[in-house]
Amino acid sequence: MDRVILHCDMNSFFASVELLEHPELKDRPVAVCGDPESRHGIILAKNEPAKAFGIVTAETLSQARRKCPGLVLLRPHHDKYRRYSRLINSIYYRYTDMVEPFSIDESWLDVTASRRLFGTGREIADSIRETVKKELGLTLSAGVSYNKIFAKMGSEYRKPDATTEITRENYRDILWPQPVENMFFVGFATAQKLKSSHIYTIGDLARARDDRLESLLGKQGPLLRKYAAGLDDSPVALSGEREKIKSVGNGITFSRDLRSTEDALTAVTSLSDTVAGRLRKYGFKAWGVKVDIKDSSFKSISRQKQLAAPTHLAADIKNAAMELISASWRFPDPIRLITVTAINLTDGEEGEQLSFFGNSVAGGSVTGSAAAEKTDSIEKAIDDIREKFGESSITFGQLLKNDIGIDM
Repeated sequence: MDRVILHCDMNSFFASVELLEHPELKDRPVAVCGDPESRHGIILAKNEPAKAFGIVTAETLSQARRKCPGLVLLRPHHDKYRRYSRLINSIYYRYTDMVEPFSIDESWLDVTASRRLFGTGREIADSIRETVKKELGLTLSAGVSYNKIFAKMGSEYRKPDATTEITRENYRDILWPQPVENMFFVGFATAQKLKSSHIYTIGDLARARDDRLESLLGKQGPLLRKYAAGLDDSPVALSGEREKIKSVGNGITFSRDLRSTEDALTAVTSLSDTVAGRLRKYGFKAWGVKVDIKDSSFKSISRQKQLAAPTHLAADIKNAAMELISASWRFPDPIRLITVTAINLTDGEEGEQLSFFGNSVAGGSVTGSAAAEKTDSIEKAIDDIREKFGESSITFGQLLKNDIGIDM
């Protein structure tokens, strides 16, 4: 018996959440964007009226305004998006415990065993759409199929607020005539390579020979053919299961170039705080820290170092990152972007946390394991405050009124 997989994809998620508080803008072209005065002032999301003007995600605000002079711009509120994402997934859990989030606004659901209670796959998808709309005021598009890839492509097929079922009987009619770039996991560069070899549609990809595809794309080639032919058999993860995370990082493109150690310290303080919070949330510690730097000419360097003991503390990550920057960058040479990444992860319960940096914690000079324990308590208390009152409810003093583009 075939599995029944749903893919639920929220429609214009960021913009839709913002419009809940601005119903008067519902029929006007609206986009959520970064700071209009900075270099990361780009379109993050747009509603259906804005899409009608050709507004696309990641284009600059100047490009978007040329297409649509009357475009209404709203700033993002990521705390709200995370809260609504949790509420949406809590609705999915009413139908099955096999829910696998793909991003903040997309999830796969395996409802094979749920049909006895809730009906067919299409009926479950329609019920979920109506429940989300009624309880949260948001819409989603759902794909229903016998595998994850086709369910995902079904959710893309008709938008907004629609259900598309892709079966063993109809997938050749629905998917194979589509251009090959519409195939899930086929990006622009891959599509160009395929087209150069006269593979123009998803059907062409499904019928291509594996040896030809492997010579063109490596091991990814035969895998894409398998997906196009409807042969994906990957499972939907049970709620609570997780793939082994290999690294946790965060990066910022700054509103102005960094030209001093003080600038870099402000940036790294914020990045390390985010990375450490994510490590604690996922239950990991890091044995290493990596820093990627991009200058104003878009040239990049990458440096990393091993730590003497695994850590999930912002102070340790910040100190290691600053050591790497100090050793490999000469100011006032400009920095456009910094990414700080925790690498070589281990489960949080493994290994004893030792603070080999000898940090001064909370105004008192405390070293060794005592410092680690005190810092750990402080940072977990910060986690609790942010969980209760929002990510921006508590921060470091040196980040206040910064002019490098760190969003408070």
